Amino acid sequence: MPSKASRRAPLPAGLIPLIDRRQLETYYTVSPYQVQKWIDAGLPTEPFNGRGDRFDLNKVRAWMAEQDQLAATA
Repeated sequence: MPSKASRRAPLPAGLIPLIDRRQLETYYTVSPYQVQKWIDAGLPTEPFNGRGDRFDLNKVRAWMAEQDQLAATA
């Protein structure tokens, strides 16, 4: 039986995996409370047939850049 590492396959072109709330907290090194504040402020979430929120990291980065730009002009 092949090892788990040898079974790894690249993602198809254009497929972006969604991350969960805990992964988002880790990526930005913030608390769960901060992520909830971002969601309340309009952070885009993705539909998911399961528990919790899921996020497209590219959309999150775009939203963060927009928020930074709005803060800079205010």
